[in-house]
Amino acid sequence: MVVAAIFCLNISSTEAAYPNSPIRLVLPFPPGGGTDAFARILGPRLSEVLGAPVIVDNRPGASGNVAAEIVARAQPNGHTLLMGFSTVMTTNRSLFVNLSFDPVRDFEPIIQMATAEYFLVVNPTLSIQSVADLVSLAKTRPGKLNYASAGIASPLHLAGELLKSRASIDIVHIPYKGGGAGSVALMTNEVQLGFTSVASSVELIKSGRLKALAITGPARSTFFPDLPTMREAGFPDFQVTAWHALFAPTGTPSEIILQINHATSQILKEPEIIKLLHKIGYEPTATSPQELAAIVRTESEMWNAVIREAGIRGE
Repeated sequence: MVVAAIFCLNISSTEAAYPNSPIRLVLPFPPGGGTDAFARILGPRLSEVLGAPVIVDNRPGASGNVAAEIVARAQPNGHTLLMGFSTVMTTNRSLFVNLSFDPVRDFEPIIQMATAEYFLVVNPTLSIQSVADLVSLAKTRPGKLNYASAGIASPLHLAGELLKSRASIDIVHIPYKGGGAGSVALMTNEVQLGFTSVASSVELIKSGRLKALAITGPARSTFFPDLPTMREAGFPDFQVTAWHALFAPTGTPSEIILQINHATSQILKEPEIIKLLHKIGYEPTATSPQELAAIVRTESEMWNAVIREAGIRGE
């Protein structure tokens, strides 16, 4: 009984001591994008629940590596956190030869907060109705179909390379400066296909300016319930999602990790938060630290194989 009481006292005193200063939430991208919008939805509520100011610190550069390095080198006390994006934590180790941090070794996973899928879309003038049709057409015209992306090593580029690998087709990558420019190229038939974010393309699909063939996530789209997933379309090992998650520097006490996980999980269940995340194209997930660690390992292995096969290098 005495031992149990001492243990509870130690845990309580640790939790009471955290947080004892502002929490710095470091973002790998500039203001104005989806990651920034997510952080500014989460930050105020996390501040209220944890009882300390949460300061959003945008640190763009080097495909997210600047922000990740800042957090990897920070004191492991829970007061500096990384809002990690999926590609930063699963592809950069394969893309950059001299990476100054290790996405697995240098971080404690806390929680995957939300995911977003992509649509596989084509220009409507391409007379096809399914992913199978697209694959058949590509095999009859090797090297003749072009696909758009938001830039070299962007999620949309990697999704295209995964399609090439899984379907054994030869399609040509055309990088653009951002997803918006890629969508314009798709609508004007400058390129014939590509992957687009759900948030940016729902209205384009509804209006007929783009034709969706499948969605890349594990479940069908609430916007287009008749649209198959890539798995249902014949590619059981094809699943691509963008996600946001919280990470702390390695060595951060487990009590703090669990405290942040619990607080964030509760926030992600709030109807108003869910509504706001849906508006920017994200579905709340709220994993455990162990589940997030498994996601990072699995996706890192998958993307490493794709990146090596395609010979992609980070810019």
